[in-house]
Amino acid sequence: MADFGKPKKIGILTAGGDCPGLNAAIRGVGKTAIVEYGMQVFGFNAGYSGLINKDYIELKESQLSGLLTVGGTILGTSREKPYKIADKHDSNDKPEKIIETYKNMELDCVVCIGGNGTMKTANRLSQEGLNIIGIPKTIDNDVWGTDVTFGFDSAVQIATDAIDRLHSTANSHQRVMIIEIMGHHAGWLALYSGLAGGGDIILLPELEYNIRSVCKKIEKRYENKKPYSIVVVAEGIDHPKNQSPATHIAKSIETYTGIETRETVLGYIQRGGSPTPMDRILATRYGAYAAQCIAEGCFGSMVAIKANELTTVPLEEVGGKLRLVEPDLGLIQKARKMGVSFGDEYL
Repeated sequence: MADFGKPKKIGILTAGGDCPGLNAAIRGVGKTAIVEYGMQVFGFNAGYSGLINKDYIELKESQLSGLLTVGGTILGTSREKPYKIADKHDSNDKPEKIIETYKNMELDCVVCIGGNGTMKTANRLSQEGLNIIGIPKTIDNDVWGTDVTFGFDSAVQIATDAIDRLHSTANSHQRVMIIEIMGHHAGWLALYSGLAGGGDIILLPELEYNIRSVCKKIEKRYENKKPYSIVVVAEGIDHPKNQSPATHIAKSIETYTGIETRETVLGYIQRGGSPTPMDRILATRYGAYAAQCIAEGCFGSMVAIKANELTTVPLEEVGGKLRLVEPDLGLIQKARKMGVSFGDEYL
């Protein structure tokens, strides 16, 4: 049951890389906390740095209006890792400063919005005795414990639009076009945008590829009177460290096939702009549910969606894990049956 005694004081922070939907999540937490539960809400600036440096603002309901469609985060973000020590001989008082801020402000909970690194730190703070709720966000969709993170759908739309635009150029010049998509360890973004954009070859970090297999696929397409090919490459695939994955694949294809090849690195554009309607709704659902969890005292957990139902998972189960693309994923198997190559056919 919800505790409707003394009004709760809560903090919100956004940490890690930015992505569409952060402001929608802040709005979802804040408006629900204020309107439904009568809580006092504070926003910490620049992620965990705000907790360390006591850098915060009080968020009134009026300040949360108009945020739903806005990209970025009004609180700012950073990749501050309070428990990381650069040198083993250095002292680290950052966790103590966070605890001090929490206690001095008499907070009842801090909502930490972020990806894997953010959830790992959130769990450490929970183990210190602080009341913490996590909300998963990342365009990579690789947070363990939930079916989907907000930011992913927006990034898929941006990447798919870019792939769509490359088709006409590739066809006009009869070229191979390589497009590099974000995703250090997980290939969800490359997989979804690659399939949605009609990619002919999709290379993922989770699937070992063979460049000869990639080239054979391209040559076979030319033999079948298909004069161009679209190759979608996740940035985390195996490649020489002195060049980008897209450049490596492009040079290899030209070397082995002699076919003119061009590369495009989409980069940070995938993380910017207004969130899609789906991400606005998902971030709002996560935010509102996080406020409900605070009211009900469900701390030390991350809000999640499983089979489209809101739930929570313990933070201790989330931190340090990754949700990766399984090689036998049904979507991959269906794509293979339609002729999409994942660069491993001749292994």
